[in-house]
Amino acid sequence: MDNTIELDDQLRRLIASESPDGNASYYILPETGDLDNIPQEPLNPLTPEKVELGKMMFFDPGLAQDAVHESGIGTYSCGTCHIPSAAFRPGSFQGIADGGAAFGVNGENRVMNSGDYTEAELDVQSARPLSMINVGFVENTFWNGQFGAGGINEGTEDVWDTDAVTQLNHLGMSGIETQNIDGLVTHRITINKPLLEELGYIELYDQVFADVPEEDRYNTTTASFAFSAYIRSIISDQAPFQDWLKGNNDALSESEKRGGVLFFSKANCSNCHFGKNLGSLEFHALGVNDMYQLPSYDAHPEDKRNLGRGGFTLNPEDNFKFKVPGLYNVGDAQFYFHGASRTTLREVIDYKDLAQKENPNVAQEQMSEKFLPLGLSEEEKGDLLAFLDKSLRDPDMERFQPTSVPSGLCFPNNDPQSQQDLGCN
Repeated sequence: MDNTIELDDQLRRLIASESPDGNASYYILPETGDLDNIPQEPLNPLTPEKVELGKMMFFDPGLAQDAVHESGIGTYSCGTCHIPSAAFRPGSFQGIADGGAAFGVNGENRVMNSGDYTEAELDVQSARPLSMINVGFVENTFWNGQFGAGGINEGTEDVWDTDAVTQLNHLGMSGIETQNIDGLVTHRITINKPLLEELGYIELYDQVFADVPEEDRYNTTTASFAFSAYIRSIISDQAPFQDWLKGNNDALSESEKRGGVLFFSKANCSNCHFGKNLGSLEFHALGVNDMYQLPSYDAHPEDKRNLGRGGFTLNPEDNFKFKVPGLYNVGDAQFYFHGASRTTLREVIDYKDLAQKENPNVAQEQMSEKFLPLGLSEEEKGDLLAFLDKSLRDPDMERFQPTSVPSGLCFPNNDPQSQQDLGCN
């Protein structure tokens, strides 16, 4: 039998054996625009109009009216830290919305606006933002899974009231919608009728939410539904691995196929990355450094985000355990783990192959039992890298970005340096 055919057969058998339903087809994603086959929050059914509304609002700096300083008003958007070409993550190691300036080519030049802002005034995250690609298949969101009333958070109700953010879980909704209600406030986005009218959204907003009484229509909850509908629509169905799963054996090179075999066998990747998005709702301590241990803005050792799942559940046994992220387009932004402590995919592979912690705050007995040395050869590491970097890369995530926004502003950023970087001048 031809070696390539053997590889295809071997890979399909391995994928089926690791799949939650025993079939390789489990990993086939819906096609772009196929909203009926994307998981939905019952209170927020998906429609093309709602997705389009959310897409434009997501990137529009005109909604950024709650900035700390006047110089920040109208200069950032959700797209500032979730850049399509960077796998909907920041292009730099740390996302900065309000208080940031500049863009570069892929968001890599984003820095603090030191002329007006102090570090304490920045809207900056001390844990690296997760990718939004295929996040519709994730029931509980955030590195610690704190958002969402169902799924793994059933039974955690006793801790919801310990934090104003997690109190939102009492709304009984999925993680995406719940997180976005909080996110619009946290990231200083304004939603009200006069602003929506001024920016040119009111007609579509009224159409999308015609069933909501007017007195309840223009707020962060309805806006969250629009943002969430858009986010759920972001699917990496054009990745070569998707083409291969559908029967095109030529979609992957031999090296990528060998890497896929390793992913689902010797490299143990699928022990944790087994969900439809090649992530999971498992939490593991890998002992990587936190962002405050690197040069960063306004990151602190006492930040409860450094505790991972334990920062939410308040159970010491959950400390330092972080959610398993999805892997599509993982090579598009060169910073990895919650603390951005690795800057290349090869470094990630080496770290997991060696299986030795780097963070002195994490005791050895707290480390994940799945974090074990792999014994990969240099050739095997190269093949695994090919699978992760090439097979799982959808080449056109920018199709999920609007060509313009109703406000007419430069997007995703609108500060003077970003305007220059983005060619808006």
